[in-house]
This record gives sequence, structure tokens and C-alpha cells, in this order.
Amino acid sequence: MNSPSDPGRTRFFPPAEWLATYRREWLSSDAIAGITLAAYAIPVSLAYAALAGLPPQIGVYGYMLGGIGYALLGSSRQLAIGPTSAISLMIAGTVGALAGGDAVRYAQIASLTAFAVAVLCFLAWLFKLSVLVRLVSDSILVGFKAGAGLTIIMSQLPSLLGVAGGGHNFFDRAIKLAGQLGATDPLVLAIGAVALLLLLLGERLLPGKPVGITVVALAIILATLLGFPVLGVPVTGQIPQGLPALAVPTFGLLEFDDLFPLTAGCVLLAYIEGVSAARSFAAKHGYPLDVRQEFLGLGAANLAAAFGHGYPVAGGLSQSAVNDSAGARTPLALVICSVTLGLCLLFFTGLLTNLPKAVLAAIVFAAVYKLVDVRALVRMWRVSRIDFYAAAIALVAVLLLGILQGVLLASIASIFLLLARASRPNVAFLGRLPRSGRYSDSARHEGVEPLVGIIAFRPEASLLYINAETILETVLVALRSSPGIHLVACDLSASPYIDLAGARMLHDLHDELASRKVTFCIVGAHAQLRDVLRAEGLADKTDSGQWLRSLDGLLGDDQASAGQRTA
Repeated sequence: MNSPSDPGRTRFFPPAEWLATYRREWLSSDAIAGITLAAYAIPVSLAYAALAGLPPQIGVYGYMLGGIGYALLGSSRQLAIGPTSAISLMIAGTVGALAGGDAVRYAQIASLTAFAVAVLCFLAWLFKLSVLVRLVSDSILVGFKAGAGLTIIMSQLPSLLGVAGGGHNFFDRAIKLAGQLGATDPLVLAIGAVALLLLLLGERLLPGKPVGITVVALAIILATLLGFPVLGVPVTGQIPQGLPALAVPTFGLLEFDDLFPLTAGCVLLAYIEGVSAARSFAAKHGYPLDVRQEFLGLGAANLAAAFGHGYPVAGGLSQSAVNDSAGARTPLALVICSVTLGLCLLFFTGLLTNLPKAVLAAIVFAAVYKLVDVRALVRMWRVSRIDFYAAAIALVAVLLLGILQGVLLASIASIFLLLARASRPNVAFLGRLPRSGRYSDSARHEGVEPLVGIIAFRPEASLLYINAETILETVLVALRSSPGIHLVACDLSASPYIDLAGARMLHDLHDELASRKVTFCIVGAHAQLRDVLRAEGLADKTDSGQWLRSLDGLLGDDQASAGQRTA
């Protein structure tokens, strides 16, 4: 059995660990954090449910049940689980077409998706697919979040302006909104603008405080006293009182090929976002995070949400930051949050009847505008253009195709960009550092002395089928532009792996050099490389005794021999 300090072990039931070491003084911190998280969750869950095209109470169900599910099997102690903006928009953009305008079927498909997410998470845990977190690079994620943020903001602008809106993607929505600006309702715009201003000021001046629930309370009081519903201001209306009736999701609503893309997109997005947030809090508080166990936590959260008529939930940075800043020490804070939300559903839903929808739109706007990280995009442009292009692909894909297609295309793009990078490795051509016996990249160090009659190159990557041709062509170009070469040395010290195509490339390079009467040698080869080189017959063409030598030793001997020949 692994020791409790072993960060790599799978904690099948994490509460058994943190409850065993629970301290009495933590209870007050977890209680305060749970109540604070509930105060944050109420307005946000109502807003995200509206964004997903579902009744407002469905969002509260997701926070209440998802939190309990994650507390049972998740490995993070601060991660908060609930509906997120990106998944809400993904549901809205996909389920509507599948439901065919039937509101009941729409809600059933959303719950079925949460159940399918749970099943896929359990399968991913079983087959140890935590490598999913590496499929989307940070640059891709920056672009995806920016595209999602802009899309969500555009989807909420009609509610802030009091117009109908419409459209299928960002640009379509923008065109339709521009045509409806003349019908803007001044009262709705004023309500939304004031709410947004208060939310932004509260975020800046009162970080970590339940500003959202305060704005909601003020909006409800004003709407009731001033009769906003009578004046035509859209409000949430009556929210059903009571806890959700647990039921098995309705199966057979969709074919597998209709359900799987949406489910896979939700899992990929939820897992990456959740693990990224959970890792930051685990590092902050000094405990290990089991990334494989996170599949179980996410699966349990979605299974609970599915049985409570909810839609897919995930861990997010914003709600987790609220939970952490309020003092959460363990997942017991999520349980207390769920209990608090349950009490609100039982006794206080009537208070939300006159909540203006413009306020919910402002809450969504305030929650997602930070997703558009302009500074990160500018930094990528300055530091790494290929990362910027990756982010741009993800951003444009989300704006044009929507959240689901955007996240799937971003995943594929990240793989192709990885291959593109690997296909063009840096090939360092080496020269002698002055007043030393060391050799370094001539392109990166000034004053490096060129080697006379010698080309020494170092591929700074594994030699694989995707880059072998590029490396060969780069060396041959250098050979053609350098007359009088009698020795070409290949330093493999920076190449951890070689495949058959890489070995074949070295064969081809040897044969080309032999036709020019140029000696070819290999140095700095690691163990795996030497095994492949021998198996592929390179020992018959090059001196295998030199494979273990360093370039410094080889060229030192060559230069000494050259000096003797000159003498």
C-alpha cells in the first residue's frame, strides 16, 4: 500500500484521508467558505442556466448536487464545482438543434449529457487518460478562452439592451444586434449598466466578498418597489420551490454519434479547466493533486447533477477562488454550500421572482470578461509567433464555429502544431569557443571560431520521421555552401530518441558524404540511440567506438592530427 505522502497514488475515496486529519478549528473556516460560496453561486448559477437556455433553478441544482459529488471523490480541497460559462454556452449552441424546439426534450438532453459526461469520465479514469490535460496547450487555451469570452459577451448584450438578439455565431449575432440597436429599451439598459458597474466596482474594491448576491438583492428590491415587471422589464419569474426530484435521465433521446461530440467536448473542457485550477490551489496549500482521481471527482459531480435534472458541471477558477479566499480548508465547504443552497431552494425562491434578466446578463458579463486576455495575446506575438498563431486559430474557431466545434478544433490544432514544431527542429552548426576546447552553436554565440574543413552539427530534437528529411536537407545545404570539407560530425547528445526513419536519414547522409569522399562520424549517442544505430547497421558505416565520445574529444583529436599533417 502507498503511504499517505505518496503524491502519485490513486485516492479512490479522498474523504477517508482528509477526514482522518480534520481539525476542529477548520470547521468554522469551511462553514464560512461554504456559505460565502453559496452566496456567490446563487446569482451565477441563475445566470449560467439562462445562458444555457434552461430554467434558472437548473443552475442551482448543478451547484448543489455537483458539489456533493465532487466532495466524495475529488482530490482537490479548494476546487468548487458548478455550471461554467463555456459549458453553458456549449449546451445552448448544441442542444437546441438536437431538441427541435421542444423545451422538455431540451432539458432531458441536457441531463442526459451530464450523465454521459460522468460515464466518459469514469472510462477515462479506468484507462488512465489523464494525458488529456496535455492535449490543449496553454496558447490554445488562451485563444479558446478569448473566443469563448467574446461569444458569451455577445450572447448577453441583447439582454443588457432589452432587444431580441439572435444569430448562430459571434459574427451573425453582431450583425443582428447592430440592426436592433434602434429598439434598445433605455430602462433595461440602465438596469444592466448599473448592475454591471456595481459588480465591477465590487470586484475591485471588495475582492472575495459576496458582491453578486448583494447586487441581486438590491435589484429585486428596486424591481418590486418600482414595479419593473409592469413597465415591461423582463424578469426571471416564478422559480419552483423545493429540492430537485432525483430521477434517472431519459435514455434513447439521441444516437451515439449525436451525443458523443458534445459529451467529449464537455469532458475535455471541464477536465482541463478543472485540473488547471485545482493544481494552482494544491501548489498554494502544499498538498498533492491526483490528476487521474480528478476524473472520478468530475464524474461523480456530473452523475449527481444528471440525477437531479442538471446539466454538465465543472470546476472553475472564479468560483474556486471565492471558495479559497473565504477560507476553505477541505471539501466540507462544498457540502456546506450545498446545504445552504438546499435551504434557499426550500424557503427563499419566491424572493427571486422579480429579478431582472438584465442583472443576470451583467453577472455573466462580469464573470467572463477576464477570459479575453489581451496581454497574453500581445506577449505571444512578441515572444513566440507560433504560439500566437495557435491562440488565433482557437479564437477564430470559437467565434466562427461555436464553443463545441471550437474546443474540438483547438485540440486537433494543438496536436498538429506540436507536430509542426517537431518537424522543424533547430540544427546547431558548431564552432570553437575562443581560448577553450569547447564547441557551441555558431548562430547563438558571437566570436565563435569556424571549423576549417569540418562541419559539426547537433540536431536539438529526437530524430523522427517527421523531422528526418528537414535535418538531412539542412546539413546538405550547409555542405554545398562550404567547399573543402573533409569531415562531417553528427553530435546526438541533444537527441533523446531516434526511430527507424531517423536512422535511415543517417544512412542516407553517410552515403551522400561517401560519394563526395567526406568522412562521417557520430558522437554523443545515448543508449537507446546506440541500440537502434547498431540494429540498423550504422556500425558498418561509422566507427561505433566514437558514438560514446564527446564532440570536444573528437575534434580535439582531429585538430591534433591536422597539426601533425601540417608539420
